[in-house]
Amino acid sequence: MNDIVYLDHNATTAPAPEVVDEMLDALQRAWANPSSTHEPGQTARRLLADARTRIASFLGGQGAELVFTSGATEANHQAILGALALARAESAGARRRLLVSAVEHPGLLALADRLAGEGVPVERIAVDAHGRLDLADLDRRLAQGDVALVSVMGANNETGVVMPVEAVATRVRAAGARLHVDATQLAGKARLHFGRSGADLMSVSAHKLHGPKGIGALLVRKGLALPALLAGRQERHRRGGTENLPGIAGFAAACDRAARTLDEDLARMTRLREALEDGLRAVLPPGLAVLGEGTERLPNTLCVRFHEIDSERVLGRLERAGIVAASGAACTASGTQPSHVLLAMGCSATQARAGVRFSLGRDTTPAQIRRTVEAAARVVHPLMLEHSPALAQAA
Repeated sequence: MNDIVYLDHNATTAPAPEVVDEMLDALQRAWANPSSTHEPGQTARRLLADARTRIASFLGGQGAELVFTSGATEANHQAILGALALARAESAGARRRLLVSAVEHPGLLALADRLAGEGVPVERIAVDAHGRLDLADLDRRLAQGDVALVSVMGANNETGVVMPVEAVATRVRAAGARLHVDATQLAGKARLHFGRSGADLMSVSAHKLHGPKGIGALLVRKGLALPALLAGRQERHRRGGTENLPGIAGFAAACDRAARTLDEDLARMTRLREALEDGLRAVLPPGLAVLGEGTERLPNTLCVRFHEIDSERVLGRLERAGIVAASGAACTASGTQPSHVLLAMGCSATQARAGVRFSLGRDTTPAQIRRTVEAAARVVHPLMLEHSPALAQAA
């Protein structure tokens, strides 16, 4: 891994050293069940309470609003299933409709599709050509008056486009519905404040900000009696099962680390992302398209197309050159399926198979960006000339 330039931080991040240290400490010192009343159990309980406070503070919420889960996928399921059940009970079944953006994470869209198959009215909110949420489309759908829940991501994992959460919250509240925000890509890459966001529910995952996998959280607005997904008395009866204390300790350490240098990290990643974009434009022939260009994006995310060259061809050549990036297209036994995000933005199927995402981390260096640009000049430039014979002749 030392020779690899890792630019896939939107997929996952390496656990920070202090995260590993706190997890080991929890395993060795606070191994007892935090629900037990004896002293070992109370030691574990104190660690749990401390970690809860630290994580909630970083996310701009209160400790009582935090429900620990196995990750963002579980948090999303609890938010959507719970909010729909609550709305049906409160409105005697009058509010049943679920609105989700067309560019949500595949796991959330899979849940929405399952619910649609079970008879829940589900609609997808459109985005524009830049990947921004179409607020006029949202207004039209909310105007019907029977919406139970709107679920939108805080920022898109493929393009990095940041969604207008506060504007959405204002509209959703006025319509008498509730708002869930999948903030998986925001934590550690933006100033995140649940209390001021206007959201009723918010999902996060520790492994996106140098914490461990297998631990996440759902923030539940104070006073919202959300039904549990897993029955049990833990987490104020909102999520059953003995708490994953080592994971929670690591999550807290990751939040502490992110909070200490967040402004500096965001500024540095923005500079490096811009250097990468400028560098690629400088060394490649015409035909580089930046997806989400002209709108607010995460500071670490650059999603591009190299003409309409299939992303798997580009990624394979880059990896052999020591650069690891990602694609939003899905690989299946029958071939590469186009990215649903890029299709929603109006790209053709061919273009939607061509998106390549470079997602930087807080430890990404200028030297690594230079290596990436140099690698693109060596291995992507010939592909682009091959794709465009007219350019090859001119060259």
